[in-house]
Amino acid sequence: MRRKKTLAVGEVYHVFNKSIADYKIFNSEIEYLRMRDMIRYYQIENMPLRFSWFSEQVKVKEDGFNKHFTSVSQGKEKLVQIIAYCLMPTHLHLILKQLQEKGVSIFMGNTLNSYSRYFNTKHKRRGPLWEGRFKNVLIKTDEQLLHLTRYIHLNPVTAYLVDNPQEWVMSSYKEYLLNTNGHNKICKYNDILEIEPTSYRGFVEDRISYQRELAKIKELLLEA
Repeated sequence: MRRKKTLAVGEVYHVFNKSIADYKIFNSEIEYLRMRDMIRYYQIENMPLRFSWFSEQVKVKEDGFNKHFTSVSQGKEKLVQIIAYCLMPTHLHLILKQLQEKGVSIFMGNTLNSYSRYFNTKHKRRGPLWEGRFKNVLIKTDEQLLHLTRYIHLNPVTAYLVDNPQEWVMSSYKEYLLNTNGHNKICKYNDILEIEPTSYRGFVEDRISYQRELAKIKELLLEA
């Protein structure tokens, strides 16, 4: 049996996973927000609570996710640096830089397992939710990374869920356009990519028609 290649500290990876049998795993804004908050939460090493308990405390304290998260995570190291993300009805894309040994695996395991427990409980469902262990691809150059951010930010447009990537709030596209350091920002990319919002917007949105056509060609090839 071939050994799985170990992910390296300091390297950047495209990490993705999809639901089993293309099952729709995000059915409402609440479910999307749950996953987005989990992504922020589980990037931190050795958080003191499971996310389900943390989220209940947020409701009790009524001081919002951001304030309570900042308090709980203060002084703790991160497992991964989140560079970009996009949540889709049946799958998710993440661009992650591994900061700790096995950081990506621990982060993904905690996030996917936690969401599975939440989803199965909510929908009175049993069994696996994800197709399997997450997949990952090493990003070797800054140019490759930049093009990958465009690809994942255009995913909702390619799938005809929206006509413009700005309309899809469950991705990091707006963070790239605003390029600020607010408390609710999930991604950190300025140490890796130089993003000028106006230029980046043109870089992404000029590719909408091409990426949609490319997706159609791939579908035809799969059907042939």
